[in-house]
Amino acid sequence: MASSSAALDAARATPPQFYDDGSHHPQQGTLLGFWLYLMSDCLIFAILFAVFAVYSHSYAAGPSGADLFDLPLVAVNTGLLLLSSITYGFAMIGMNQRSKAQVLGWLALTGLLGMGFVSLELYEFKHLIHEGAGPQRSAFLSAFFALVGTHGLHVSFGILWLGTLMIQVAKLGLTQANRRRLMCLSMFWHFLDVVWIGVFTFVYLMGSMPATA
Repeated sequence: MASSSAALDAARATPPQFYDDGSHHPQQGTLLGFWLYLMSDCLIFAILFAVFAVYSHSYAAGPSGADLFDLPLVAVNTGLLLLSSITYGFAMIGMNQRSKAQVLGWLALTGLLGMGFVSLELYEFKHLIHEGAGPQRSAFLSAFFALVGTHGLHVSFGILWLGTLMIQVAKLGLTQANRRRLMCLSMFWHFLDVVWIGVFTFVYLMGSMPATA
């Protein structure tokens, strides 16, 4: 019994040994996995676009997009998001130049532009609901809020991710892990820009056309 106890104590004192040296993992495994995630996100947005296409004229005797959409406001919002894509590109240039200060500065500007985009989107939603054009008003508005709101949630998540990554870069610098995370966030952010171009064109521009056109 004493020998068993001594063996157990020795086993606990021995540090764990890991035999996986990581050599069998692909070099770009994280980026490949993130591409797979983006493809799944593409399917989600494709479904939401399809739903909006089906219900885009189901107004239930309520207002249409031409009656509700404020195109100048949406254009400003679009400019903010597209500009944030450019500033993130400058952050990636700073990463390649190993300039931590440059990366943090451009990421901060990107985050501010993203927050401006989300703020204007929330203002638009609040205005529509105040005018009695909430998601329960018609199938058209339900599809609109679902599509645009899902994109806004993605941007909000991207801002949180960006802030977390800024803290990691500030503390640890441009390590290999942080560079990989910056690459993943770059793909995610540019993906959201591409989706928004589709939203702006398909939902807002086409939706603002008169019903008789």
